[in-house]
Amino acid sequence: MLHLTLRQLQVFAMVAQQSSFSRAARELHLSQPAVSMQVRLLEDSVGLPLFEQLGKKIFLTDAGREMYTCSQSIQEQLRTTTALLEQMKGLKQGDLKIAVASTANYVATQLLANFCQQHPQVIVHLNVCNRAELLDLLEHNQIDLAVMGFPPQGHDLDATSFMENPLVIIAPPTHALAGQQQINVLRLTEEILILREAGSGTRSATERFLQNHAVSPRGGLVMNTNEAIKQAVQANMGLAVVSLHTVKLELQAGLLVMLDVQGFPLQRHWFVVHRTQKRLSPVAQSFKTFLIQAGQNN
Repeated sequence: MLHLTLRQLQVFAMVAQQSSFSRAARELHLSQPAVSMQVRLLEDSVGLPLFEQLGKKIFLTDAGREMYTCSQSIQEQLRTTTALLEQMKGLKQGDLKIAVASTANYVATQLLANFCQQHPQVIVHLNVCNRAELLDLLEHNQIDLAVMGFPPQGHDLDATSFMENPLVIIAPPTHALAGQQQINVLRLTEEILILREAGSGTRSATERFLQNHAVSPRGGLVMNTNEAIKQAVQANMGLAVVSLHTVKLELQAGLLVMLDVQGFPLQRHWFVVHRTQKRLSPVAQSFKTFLIQAGQNN
């Protein structure tokens, strides 16, 4: 029978996440000796080392990885139980941990703002990242919900479509193709295409489309934010495929134009996603329902 405390698990988990005793101490507002002591007490209880040091870096041992999984499960159960108890007391509050694909940030942020106006006591922890990072957060059960394009198969995920996400090709207003109708997709072979970084859902969809139509642009650039891509297109550095939701303001202001290329827009959807076996807290379930209803009214 292990004799350990929640504080020991909390400190241990932070060290594991940060891969550093000093960074964990800063995050927890503790001294480094205090952090080391809590981990040492936990190791004494377990009877096995939880970390090993190689050079200047620390790594989880096999026992450490098992204890980290256990600590994450315990903390998740505590969060869920706390939310349930608060609901029983009639309180509409709690923590909501969500991750949003960077291309969905424009849509999700506004929806999240509307949700928070209706639930002012909810504390939101928002992580905006690319598709690969988002899937990693889901895999390690570090978030309640994710908003993203369609997730890959085989990841034990529950995905519910709630809103359309058309992908369009954008260009500067001065581009030679601006204003033309039904542009042949092969015309893209003469263009430089600006892509998102590897791991982006938009990039994957774009590459599938180009491959299916045997199109090879004459050059390409890679940028890791939508804002950088929009600025680059405005500067006439190339064309780009982006979510229509990310460029509505620029299109309305005349800073960018949408090209009428055959096969576009690529019709995709936004999904609200969580682990299949995850027991959603009342707040998380409420936000999921809110997204679905918002999409139906859109």
